[in-house]
Amino acid sequence: MDDPYHNNVNQQMIETGDYTYTQDGGGGPDGYPYQTDYPKQDEDAASDATEGADEDDQMYEGEYQGIPHPDEIKEARRAARLEARRKARLAAQQEEEEENLPEQYESIMEDCGHGRFQWMLFVVLGLALMADGVDGFVVGFVLPSAEKDMCISNADKGLLGLLVYVAMMVGALVWGGLCDKMGRRKCLIYVLTIDLVFSFLSCFAQSYGFFLFFRFCSGFGIGGSIPIVYTYFTEFLQMDKRGEHLSWLCMFWMLGGLYASFTAWGIIPHYGWGFVIGTQFQMHSWRLFILVCLLPVLAALIGVYFMPESPRFLLENARHDEAWMILRKVHDTNWKAKGEPERVFTVTNIKTPQTQEDEFIEIQSDTGTAFQRWTVRKMTMLQQVMANVMSLSAPELRLQGLLLVVVWFCLAFSYHGLGVWFPDMIKYMQYEEFESKVRVFHRERVERFHFNFSLVNQIHREGEYIHDKFANIEIKSVKFEESLFENCYFEDIKSTNTFFENCTIKNTVFYNTDLWQEKFKNCRMENTTFLHPKKGCHLNFQEENDIVIYMVSFLGSLAVLPGNIISALFMDKIGRIRIIGGSMLASSACTFLLLLSFSQGAVICWQCLFYAVSVAAWNGVEVISVELYPCSKRGTAFGILNGLCKFAAIVASFIFAAFIGVTKIIPIFLAFAALVCGGLVALKLPETREKILS
Repeated sequence: MDDPYHNNVNQQMIETGDYTYTQDGGGGPDGYPYQTDYPKQDEDAASDATEGADEDDQMYEGEYQGIPHPDEIKEARRAARLEARRKARLAAQQEEEEENLPEQYESIMEDCGHGRFQWMLFVVLGLALMADGVDGFVVGFVLPSAEKDMCISNADKGLLGLLVYVAMMVGALVWGGLCDKMGRRKCLIYVLTIDLVFSFLSCFAQSYGFFLFFRFCSGFGIGGSIPIVYTYFTEFLQMDKRGEHLSWLCMFWMLGGLYASFTAWGIIPHYGWGFVIGTQFQMHSWRLFILVCLLPVLAALIGVYFMPESPRFLLENARHDEAWMILRKVHDTNWKAKGEPERVFTVTNIKTPQTQEDEFIEIQSDTGTAFQRWTVRKMTMLQQVMANVMSLSAPELRLQGLLLVVVWFCLAFSYHGLGVWFPDMIKYMQYEEFESKVRVFHRERVERFHFNFSLVNQIHREGEYIHDKFANIEIKSVKFEESLFENCYFEDIKSTNTFFENCTIKNTVFYNTDLWQEKFKNCRMENTTFLHPKKGCHLNFQEENDIVIYMVSFLGSLAVLPGNIISALFMDKIGRIRIIGGSMLASSACTFLLLLSFSQGAVICWQCLFYAVSVAAWNGVEVISVELYPCSKRGTAFGILNGLCKFAAIVASFIFAAFIGVTKIIPIFLAFAALVCGGLVALKLPETREKILS
């Protein structure tokens, strides 16, 4: 094919000294300048190195100066031009295939129908989502018991909650990116396995360090479940079913909260449901609760094992035969269940764009040792994941990405911030009520008395206890200040939030108690003996405050049911944008009702209302997040957004918790501002209910 540029060349003769060049516009037939007439050299100018050489063996003199021969230049330029044309043709062909694949895939999914296969996958992926919901509640429920069993300080207690959320954030980022390269099903199996193994190990961890490590690893695993589950299920749904059925899928996160709250309510308060081996290994009820919480993730793992890979992922990675077999299985399963087994899967050809990245991996994997091949594959996959992340900043994705970031952050900040504020506010009200009933004893003198009843919520100042016996009792929230204990005997004592400050203790024996040095602050001890001190902090058999928290979490999870149903029914009718914007703006109005929360009952009531209204926004933002991005970037984008959600939750938990007992106005205003901002930004997002997955 002639280059039009060459057809309009102007021949020019340029004379410079003894040399003459011909310049053909772009330079001869190939468009490049080259030397066509060389100056005649004198005989004396011949190189000594070539003297006496035959004419046939005479070499091009420019080689000595490192100058390529003009013929070599022509050949190189011609090859480069042909390679550029070949790449342009391949790019055009690939672009055409990529444009045709979404429409063809949508047509295939409509032909396969929506039936038994999608409902089986719905249950399996729902269990995986339920496992994530359970994990979100586990740490909060077991912490009051675990902190007593393992003597966790307040600082370490906060570290546990922080690290679990950090692990979930990292897990969402990592597994979201990997599922675009390794496959949805494979990554989901890895995620669930990691969560199952390390959650199981955390049940038996006797030290806080090991417990923290196992929960961190468990969080890293389950943190990747949400991006994978939504991406996986979306690619088995046709356009007119996506919004509704993805919203129904969101209900499993609610079921996870209900399951965790109900089982915690029924198991953890029964402290005696366990066993002890010696003094080192203790298996109390809160550990049994963690075991029971493994049932959803175990069921999900078994179910995913029998599910196929996403055919859309396979097609994007040029695995045509595998995708065709899976699509035929989906087709046959659905129509057989509908009573039409005679319907035949008529698709014979599906366009599958081949990528250079795949070719590179295959070429490299055919050479070297097994370790070298493994290293090449993993490093190449890491490079591809990073390239995928960077590609999200492309101009066509940048604006919608920034809008989604704002919506996700604002929604997560307000939702998780108030999620921390509600139970902490209830605990603070309980604490205030408890403190208002404290009994104060001043300068009492008790001599030769046997304390065989529990001491609860008391303060003893400047008291004297002579020849007294404290045996088989529980001391809860009791403080002894500047008191004297002389010739006293303490036996089988269980204490909670009990301290001795500036006391004098003489000739006293502590036998089989959990009173140790940390509970004696600035005390003077003379001839005092500690025999067989108990290991661990030993929590109470019944904790009324914990039971209230279980009930609050249960009601909060149950309250989202109406919002889930409404959003599922109307997601495809009124659109994602109206659902998100309307839900967030309505939720912002609900936050003002929190100013009227003067009792525990009022806080619980407004909490349920807020959750019921805001859940529709969560459903909408999760649906639109998987629809806006192309298949090759869907998991990566959703993972980044979900990781941002965990980051917002971490920030909000610190900010909202700091104002407990100080003021209600600032947390409520922050939640209101975030919801209004996110709701208004959401209205600028593109509507996707009639969008074919790209």
